[in-house]
Amino acid sequence: MNLNIALLFTVIALGLAACQPAADPEAERARQAAVAEQAAADMARQFEEQYEAENWQLAKAHGDVLLAQYPESEAAASIKERHVDASKRANEAREAERTAALWAYQREAQATGGAQLSAAIYAKDNVKTDDGSARPVRLIFRDHPEWGTSAYLTLERGDFDCYSGCRLKVTLDDADPVTMDGSRPDTDEAIAMFIEDEKALWRHAIAADVLRIEFPVKAGGTRTAVFETRGLDPSELPKWPQQ
Repeated sequence: MNLNIALLFTVIALGLAACQPAADPEAERARQAAVAEQAAADMARQFEEQYEAENWQLAKAHGDVLLAQYPESEAAASIKERHVDASKRANEAREAERTAALWAYQREAQATGGAQLSAAIYAKDNVKTDDGSARPVRLIFRDHPEWGTSAYLTLERGDFDCYSGCRLKVTLDDADPVTMDGSRPDTDEAIAMFIEDEKALWRHAIAADVLRIEFPVKAGGTRTAVFETRGLDPSELPKWPQQ
């Protein structure tokens, strides 16, 4: 094929292409809308599968994507109510996991042949208990085979002003504070203060989302430690009240 013939075929092809009718804009928009609606329907199906399985985090994620990418689709409208529910449940589950992880449980073998069980949590924020920087405060519930049950606070710095006994203010969430007795053992082994009615404090910890304990310190005045106790698992200390 010589150059002239090749040019002739090219001209003919271009002419034929020019003779084709132009694409219908409405038809193209309809085609794109159908493609988008199908994609949205696929996402809605994935959302529904995870919602029915009560996989709230995944259901929320699928719904988030659908509502962000295809907010005007029929599929988006069909899941909106359940997406709100899935989002709420996902947030609750995430918060439950977070607060449960705040607790540390230990089982330690004792010379008496039994086991010491404990549940411990750090205060939400460090507390300045002396003239230095703020340090952690820890709340511990203990079940000892020889010494029985006890609840106490520990400090890293400073000391409690409670050697001859003291009165503590304990507040559950937004309720009025209740007063509980405290006592500081005369020992240098640990900076600890017992809360005498440990079973009552335990019940408070189970019932409250947030537990506040106000205690006196040797540096002067009182300090307040705030504990997010809602994640406490009572079954970890089976001899204690379970509700």
